[in-house]
Amino acid sequence: MVPHSIPIPMPGGFDIELPRFVRVRQTFDDAHIEDVEGRIAEEFKKFAAVDLVGKRVAVGIGSRGIRPQPRVARAVIAELKAAGADVFVVPAMGSHGGGTAQGQQEILHNYGMTEEFLGAPIHASMDVVQVGELDNGCPVYCDQLAFEADYIVPCNRVKPHTDFRGQHESGLIKMLAIGMAKHTGAEVIHQQGFVNFHDVIPAAGKVFLENTKTLFGIAIVENAYDQLKHVELVPRDAFFERDGALLEIAKQNIPRFLFDSADVLVVDEIGKNISGAGMDPNATGRPSTGLPGFDAGPTLSQIVVRDLTEATHGNATGLGGADVTTQRVIRKMDWSMTYVNIVTSGAISGGKLPLVADTDQQAIAIALRGCARVEAADAKVVRVRNTLELAEIWMTETMLDQIEANPNMEVMGEPFEAQFDAEGTMLDFETDAALRLTA
Repeated sequence: MVPHSIPIPMPGGFDIELPRFVRVRQTFDDAHIEDVEGRIAEEFKKFAAVDLVGKRVAVGIGSRGIRPQPRVARAVIAELKAAGADVFVVPAMGSHGGGTAQGQQEILHNYGMTEEFLGAPIHASMDVVQVGELDNGCPVYCDQLAFEADYIVPCNRVKPHTDFRGQHESGLIKMLAIGMAKHTGAEVIHQQGFVNFHDVIPAAGKVFLENTKTLFGIAIVENAYDQLKHVELVPRDAFFERDGALLEIAKQNIPRFLFDSADVLVVDEIGKNISGAGMDPNATGRPSTGLPGFDAGPTLSQIVVRDLTEATHGNATGLGGADVTTQRVIRKMDWSMTYVNIVTSGAISGGKLPLVADTDQQAIAIALRGCARVEAADAKVVRVRNTLELAEIWMTETMLDQIEANPNMEVMGEPFEAQFDAEGTMLDFETDAALRLTA
């Protein structure tokens, strides 16, 4: 295991003086849906002719921290029940939650999706049924409880994937191919390799649709502020058309960095509730697969990760995308949960361990040492809470030219010095107290 402290005797030490920071507002399109229940009721009219009385309907819900999802799922379940259906929920999250039924049910609970909130029981199992196979013989699976129901209704957010590019990335099609397939199915699909996912995911989704009683899909698109940009109940015969179209909308609405380059990006927290990759490569440009298509963001020399979110339950998937991390992260890691996720995905580099610093202050200093010909006083440093919340970030004064050149970026308040406490923990300028980090 990693030692609790790793002394690094360096000439001059790590007590560096950073440039002053400014708070910066990044402005994105904030159009969103307020009346979720009303929109779902309107969408549900598409299925008014379907006799749901007494029918058992399995609603598949995934493991992402999708802020509008609990309310959307509850509204859909209410409509199904009003139409006479006997509804239950199945975790549709591949290998997440440590690849166990209990772990997956706990993930739903931690996102606020309890049986009481959703209005339907949650039936978690890792048992699957093979529903077909790809042309190369790769099997396609479905959660057994869902397969045995009268209808299946998968729910997922449509967005650019964190590891590959294709016509169908994260969304309804991938939910069928991997999420609904539980650990067994997720593993065999991932064995096909992310480099082939642009073909494998649609092919597996097609097999799933042809051999299951999928009624419709719940497609969610968020804006850059985690609000509900669009929600649609997609009939099974429109899955491919709408999944592809909604992906294009999602691409225009993901949170992103609006600056061009930085020497060091300091990320306060990563986690599975933030991104399937812990921190979103669509923002950082660092997919664990190394595949192309992630170069739309800024050039980043070094990335520091300070902490894990509570909701990730120790799953540090994506830590390999950082250059330096902290002892705090290592102490919080659930190695088994992380490795199950990493090994199942096949993107092994996502689990690589960066340099481990004792403190935040040391981590940032080490990262700056990795920036050739950059003195600390001249460094371009950016600090964010995570890659999902990018409306307000910190940027050093050395980046004012980039801020002033972009009409969607605005300085908020006066410059200030970065502060570290006696333990080397970076302080939050708003409260002048340590962020919610536990030793």
